[in-house]
Amino acid sequence: MSRKKIGNIVFFVFLLVVLFTPIGFHIKVFVNKLFSFGPSVVSVEKQVSVTNYNWELVNESGVSHNFNSKQGKVVLLNFWATWCPPCVAEMPSLEALYKDYKDRVEFVFVAQDNANSVTKYVSDNNFSFPVFYSNSKRPAELVSEVIPTTYILTKDGKISVEETGAKNWNSKTTRELLDKLLKE
Repeated sequence: MSRKKIGNIVFFVFLLVVLFTPIGFHIKVFVNKLFSFGPSVVSVEKQVSVTNYNWELVNESGVSHNFNSKQGKVVLLNFWATWCPPCVAEMPSLEALYKDYKDRVEFVFVAQDNANSVTKYVSDNNFSFPVFYSNSKRPAELVSEVIPTTYILTKDGKISVEETGAKNWNSKTTRELLDKLLKE
């Protein structure tokens, strides 16, 4: 066999491992962590307001919550799933941010996954953030076909951050933004 054929076989096997095995999932998470930077703030003139906060959520215990209770507060809203490598990559930074801001910012983590997988994942990683599941149609301004998607809402309901893909949420930029929004 020629070196070229051996190289092609090795490359093909590597691709199969990355695409179809748990090892590949961990490689994807690692790469996403490696290339995750802090989020960007939407310029004030381009910020869109959430017009309807009427959205039913249910927590891990099955208790119903209405997103209306978040109106007038700074909110970090994250849509995620356990099977999503970029979601898994950004979760440790979200947990760190949650631990520092949970008493001042409303955190809403909406899982797009089955409850058993989510409960196991959160428990295995000692995450303490609250997990919710959507129980009705979400506000139109908060609809994205991509996960993870994270929004930061101002007290007056404007979307100051709208990011898809893995980000480092425990960044200086995010902390400065939250501090600024909390003072407004």
